[in-house]
Amino acid sequence: MKVSRKEIYSQVSALPEIKFEDQQLTSFAGLVMFQALLKKLRMKERLRDCFAHVQGARIFSYPTILLLLIVHLLMGYRRLRDMDYYHDDPMVKRLLGLKKLPDVATVSRILAEASGESIERIRDLCRTLVVERIQALQPLRITMDFDGSAYASKARGVEGTAVGYNPKQKGSRGYYPLFCTVAQTGQVFDVLHRPGNVHDSRGALDFMKACIAAFREELPWLTIEVRMDGAFFDDAIVDWLDLHGIVFTLSVPFERFAELKAEIEKRLRWKRYDTTWAYFETAWKPKCWTRRFRFIFIRQTVKEAVKGPVQLDLFIPQAWGYAFTVIVTNKETSPKNVLHFHHGRGAQESLFGELKSQSQMDYIAVRRLHGNQMYLMAAILAHNLNRELQMSSLPPHRHTTEKRTALWEFRDLATLRHHIIQRAGRLTCPQGKLTLTMSANESVKTDLLFFLSALQKAA
Repeated sequence: MKVSRKEIYSQVSALPEIKFEDQQLTSFAGLVMFQALLKKLRMKERLRDCFAHVQGARIFSYPTILLLLIVHLLMGYRRLRDMDYYHDDPMVKRLLGLKKLPDVATVSRILAEASGESIERIRDLCRTLVVERIQALQPLRITMDFDGSAYASKARGVEGTAVGYNPKQKGSRGYYPLFCTVAQTGQVFDVLHRPGNVHDSRGALDFMKACIAAFREELPWLTIEVRMDGAFFDDAIVDWLDLHGIVFTLSVPFERFAELKAEIEKRLRWKRYDTTWAYFETAWKPKCWTRRFRFIFIRQTVKEAVKGPVQLDLFIPQAWGYAFTVIVTNKETSPKNVLHFHHGRGAQESLFGELKSQSQMDYIAVRRLHGNQMYLMAAILAHNLNRELQMSSLPPHRHTTEKRTALWEFRDLATLRHHIIQRAGRLTCPQGKLTLTMSANESVKTDLLFFLSALQKAA
């Protein structure tokens, strides 16, 4: 269909007059999706249960503040001070069930007064929500990835922080929590909060036991798989996992065992399964261990970096070398399958990146330890709720793969935020019926109504 230039272009020169009035306008009309999701999950009631032990009457309760933080992060804000920019938004107030939002000082004070028991109850709620999703999915196995992720602050005097290994902010004081994530759903199952100067394996075995016990109590038929990097290479961890029927793969740190280098050097025949990868395996154990396990030695053909000046006008032959990896496992499948399974751990790094860039997990909100733990749990819950919204509305996109890739092709929180959440709307009550009016954008309309319809059917 042809159109004329006059139908496309308009002459615009005058600036509009600007007025500020209370028009019941919202900048986050898409939050109505999460309002439906929170209602389906009974989140307000569950958050109240997390703080049922707290004594004393408050105008703004702990459950309200925690839910406010979750919504704050879903909308894309980071600092507590950013609350000033939506304190009059009617959609935010309706979602929270408030006529007036608390000011920043109130939120900071309540965060600073949080207790350790409250944090434990929030962690229990986080675990429960993930278990419910797994129960609805009814898989034969789940894959749990364990790893730590550091974050730091330039502020001084923050309780519970310490100077540790952090290549991005060297010398900064921060935290180094240990995470348990579920590969099939891309959600955080639990987190162990730790200061920044601890080793990856500090408290890891007890944390693993608690996470695995939580799943086995509710879903005893599941086959549980565990993946970890070389920082968790320990006799006690490997023995416990094997004795309790947990399928595991674990990277082996070369720097601790010179014998591994000798095993590789004396090996003459490697089994190849393509032009890049070759392997051999053996039953082996370090001298201090009591039992032997299956050790798979992996050789990868890689291009060697060109040293010296690069002459663009000459042909430089490419040199090839090898990179080596060793994996200890009790998995009984082929080495190729073990390697692909273990490499699936890379998805957890992507999850950490999303948690930090889009859920603001790496922000230290206050100077008190439990307040920062509460903010961290709000970030985790915001991430998990985004994934739950999509899993509740869509069937799985794929079956189980060798790498245990997430069963859904998730839209990250930033995409959902830009496409749907951050949409202007007006709240009105024509003939006494509450109505949210939005711009007639066909893409937004299709997505929003799809999610709302799916959530109402699942309720």
